Formats: sequence, C-alpha cells, structure tokens
Amino acid sequence: MSFSDLFDSGFKKRNEDHFASIVRVAMSDGIITDTEKAFLDRLAVRLDVTESEYKQILKDYKSHPINPPTSYDVRLERLYDLARMVWADDIEGPNQHWLLEKLCIGLGFNSANVKYIADKALVLAHDKVDLDTFIDGIKSMNE
Repeated sequence: MSFSDLFDSGFKKRNEDHFASIVRVAMSDGIITDTEKAFLDRLAVRLDVTESEYKQILKDYKSHPINPPTSYDVRLERLYDLARMVWADDIEGPNQHWLLEKLCIGLGFNSANVKYIADKALVLAHDKVDLDTFIDGIKSMNE
C-alpha cells in the first residue's frame, strides 16, 4: 500500500464518520424527515460516500464514533459547507434554522449558542461570503 493510499483511506474514513455523525443528529428525534433525507443525499455526494456505504451508515450509524472537529477553525469550515448547503436547498423558515441548529450541535458547538451560530451562519451563507469572511463573521460573535 502506498503512502497516498493511506492518506486517502484516512480521509475517506473521516468523511464517513462525519456523515455518520450528521445521520446521528438527524436521527436524534427517531426519524429522518424528507428534508433531512434530501440533505443527507446531497451531503453523501459531497463527502464521496458511496451508495453502499450510505446504506450501511443509515443501518448502523451508531457504530461510527462521534468525532466533532477539535479545531475550532475546522469546525467552522464544516459549518460553512453545511450552512451553504442548507441555504442552497431552499429549506424555508424555521426548518432551515432547526436543521442547522441540529447540525451545529453535531459539530460540537455549545448547545446554548447554536441558535445564534445558526442564525449568523445562514445570514453569511445567504450573502454568499467566502470561507475566510464566514470564519471572521462567526468569530466576531464571540468578541
């Protein structure tokens, strides 16, 4: 096995674990709604999760470790991607906030702050800011 194969498999495993964490968040209320399913379908494509891996994760999502990013900047990068996806999916009103709040908790943000983080993330996603501006915008909330 080459060095690049080791890197690729580690990256792939992190993506699968990240996807499984999002599935776990979606399943926190016992069901996956049509909106959540559509979101998961698009997320699987972006994370390069195959159809067979997707089915296996849905069946046994609890077997994957919950590994929210320990780095705040990596957490913000994932939030950036997820906020843009939620916004692009045209999920209307409270569902948009509700879904992103659940995802924020899954990413490891403090549950007391998720409403504010989700609100700010959606505003920034609506404004189509780049990653650096997004990170600065979220970090400025803590100042």
